[in-house]
Amino acid sequence: MPESTPKPTPDSKQEASEEDEIARYLEANPDFFSRYPNALEALELPHESGKAISLIERQVSVLRDRNLEMRQRLNGLLESARANDQLFEKTKRLVLTLLEAQDLDGVVEALYNSLDNDYGVEFYSLTFLGKSTEYPVAKAKVVGVDEANQSISTLLRSNRAICGVLRPEELQFLFGNASGQIGSVAAVPLNHGHTFGILAIGNTNPQHYRSSMGTLFLSYIAEVLNRICPRLMTPHTMK
Repeated sequence: MPESTPKPTPDSKQEASEEDEIARYLEANPDFFSRYPNALEALELPHESGKAISLIERQVSVLRDRNLEMRQRLNGLLESARANDQLFEKTKRLVLTLLEAQDLDGVVEALYNSLDNDYGVEFYSLTFLGKSTEYPVAKAKVVGVDEANQSISTLLRSNRAICGVLRPEELQFLFGNASGQIGSVAAVPLNHGHTFGILAIGNTNPQHYRSSMGTLFLSYIAEVLNRICPRLMTPHTMK
């Protein structure tokens, strides 16, 4: 049979009670050791190596560790703030350039230049849905609605940005010959009364665009395109 834990003796109970009382007193009187420095100097705490250190040395060590942790947190916050500032500047520059575009080719060129040079996106594509005669654009792919539904119907029905690993036929539709190099994708349909296109970005790393990843930036760019592209399309396209 397993040995049972011995019950505390009356002396051990009294000793534990006295220690608790001392601990409560010290917590209620944090200036105790400043008033009785001799008591502080007499205290020793065992070191991890077995060597004894004074309480003040132990406190300094704890404070040093906490200070290092706080500095690391502060550095992390500063890095996030700098990254957000840079993202804001890039996004502002992209939106202003899109607003200045005179035609769909100008929109596509501004978008691709920004994704490539500002954001460093590895793979990107903007695909319009409809007939080529309806879209006055040479720098983006134009695909029939039926063909798009056969290949990426799930993406088109989502009505929101999604991230993750796509099927081979979806990758082929969005990225063509580069599809074999892509591990993960973030994509968002473009909609103005009806779905008229899809914007997708890809990365070789399967973990880069995860299902839990935030899609705020991509969704925002899509909202801008939803308002800019329709006014540059032929009237027949938007009927």
